[in-house]
Amino acid sequence: MDSRLLDILVCPLCKGPLRYLKAREELVCRADRLAFPIRDGIPVMLEDEARLLGSDDPALKE
Repeated sequence: MDSRLLDILVCPLCKGPLRYLKAREELVCRADRLAFPIRDGIPVMLEDEARLLGSDDPALKE
């Protein structure tokens, strides 16, 4: 994932920062508890495609 792209990407819902989880190929918004997938190197920034994270999900702690 290009670091310049990561610098400008924000959560499409709250406009908050995203954390890149390389091992999971996801961008995580801690505020909304959503994980957006990265498919073929392209972030899919759609709410319908995001995975809802439980309060105990390790992605929130990484």
